[in-house]
Amino acid sequence: MSTLSTHVLDAVRGTPAVDVSVTLFDAEGGELASAVTDADGRISDLGGELTAGLYRLRFETGEYFEKQGVESFYPEVTVAFTITETRHYHVPILLSPFAYSTYRGS
Repeated sequence: MSTLSTHVLDAVRGTPAVDVSVTLFDAEGGELASAVTDADGRISDLGGELTAGLYRLRFETGEYFEKQGVESFYPEVTVAFTITETRHYHVPILLSPFAYSTYRGS
């Protein structure tokens, strides 16, 4: 079984993105878990033990920027990824109101 974590950073402010709602979905679109980023912009364990397969993380980025009174282009960011082996997976994202980037972390 594999585990999953995420980290959200606000590139405009240069700080962790606090209180971002994140939802984990399976390949069929079924909701598996949801949580909110902590004071360091992290969710250390999302979804418990996961098996091999396709998953999606949905980050409520529009809601995050709206709370700050900042106009943004993306109401949400969805990252699809595949678990292929038993290990820990880390999916961070770097946000700005009009762009985002992601990568497979460690």
